Amino acid sequence: MADRNRKATPADGKRMLKIAALGDLHVREDGHASYRDLFGEISREADVLVLAGDLTNLGKPSEAELLAEDLRNCSIPVVAVLGNHDYESDAAEDVTKILRQADVHLLDGQAIEIGEVGFVGVKGFVGGFGSRMLGSFGEPAIKAMVAESVSEAMRLENAMRQVRAKRTIVVLHYAPVVETVAGEPPEIFPFLGSSRLAETIDRFQVSAVVHGHAHRGSYKGQTPGGAKVYNVAMHVAKPSGRPYALLDI
Repeated sequence: MADRNRKATPADGKRMLKIAALGDLHVREDGHASYRDLFGEISREADVLVLAGDLTNLGKPSEAELLAEDLRNCSIPVVAVLGNHDYESDAAEDVTKILRQADVHLLDGQAIEIGEVGFVGVKGFVGGFGSRMLGSFGEPAIKAMVAESVSEAMRLENAMRQVRAKRTIVVLHYAPVVETVAGEPPEIFPFLGSSRLAETIDRFQVSAVVHGHAHRGSYKGQTPGGAKVYNVAMHVAKPSGRPYALLDI
């Protein structure tokens, strides 16, 4: 556990929580890459580890079991959401069960409080950004896609209403703003996130938002309402110089 005496004090008089945030681990079945040492390091640097989706590469229970084994080396609370890769093998329920049995707070439209900070998590979905956001018009398949995007935003809103803490971090996989996907090919921007998530976030007081998914995106942006957004995908360069971001909340 990080040294609590070095923590700053925010405006509400409560001790700040140091959060390590990381996305897109893509744990593979061959077990070639281990995160055991990284999780041990994070446990010394932070109070909470947040994982922003794509925890597994193909959504296989065997991959989730490998991640759960590595997380034994993490001595701080772990909060996570699933990503699109975690649904690939149609075994998301099994993946969820394995990780929750490993004491991961896997959020899917829920909120929890750790150290007087609220954590709210949903996966999010596609749809595009700003005035170019996909509308519910035309073929049933398009309408179904928009309905899923709206549903994720509504689930986020319902989870936000559960929060009683004065400081809140929103955990997503898909991006809520276009700034943090900049660097990816513009043609795929609509598949990297949706402004509907930002619209929901801006209805509440939010300390920070973290997401993954955009591996070649940019580290930092903000919602129209001013909430700070961080792309913590593993391959995105971060001020820490490490694969994970360190945030004081």
